[in-house]
Amino acid sequence: MSSFSGKRFLITGASGGVGGAIARRLGQESAMLHLSGRNQERLEQVAKELPPGESRCYPADLSREDELRGLVRQILAENDRLDGLIHGAAMIVPESLATASLEDFTHHFQTNVLAPFLLTQLLLPALTAAQGQVIFINSSAGRKAHAGVGQYAATKHALVALADTLREESNSAGVRVCSLYLGSTATPMQAAVRAQEKRPYDPEKLIQPDDIAQLVVTILALPHTAEVTDLTVRPTVKS
Repeated sequence: MSSFSGKRFLITGASGGVGGAIARRLGQESAMLHLSGRNQERLEQVAKELPPGESRCYPADLSREDELRGLVRQILAENDRLDGLIHGAAMIVPESLATASLEDFTHHFQTNVLAPFLLTQLLLPALTAAQGQVIFINSSAGRKAHAGVGQYAATKHALVALADTLREESNSAGVRVCSLYLGSTATPMQAAVRAQEKRPYDPEKLIQPDDIAQLVVTILALPHTAEVTDLTVRPTVKS
């Protein structure tokens, strides 16, 4: 029997490339999955690829507080404990600081920072009850900002602070926290960014979503005597 059998995880951004891959990999391990994403059609497609009865879909735009709180109410009505929360939802609009709009910057913060903050805060009692884990899918931009992605990088730097603070405050209760810093990954989001930047998109040269899914499962499977706090992943071939 898998060590994940009977364990419950919430994955945000599960309708995306990385979130969907993580869901499929955890589904193979007999985990019970709560899947959240904005694209209901893609979310339901991911659920169809999982074992019957092992997943539930919660279509929601987590940048909207009312939808986020509605998601939490549903999760807590069905679960008094949660073994893992995987923050995969994110958005990016590449733009220079000289021309970026305040509206876009606000939306970046709502999606990439405020939503993970509030979701973690509301679910922390359930995570603590299970001595669960929180994984923040971050970005190489959370380590070093680059031209054209200043808004996105600022939010990912803020996400590091949230993760580090959560770890300091919750480790004593048995909650483990990991930040995964991803380099260029073969996802629709990366394809859209490359197109906007007029850069070639060669998915076979990038990190594969399944690679990240395998890492996440490995981190989640560690015994409670060990914690991965920060892990940087980058493509072998630079492009």
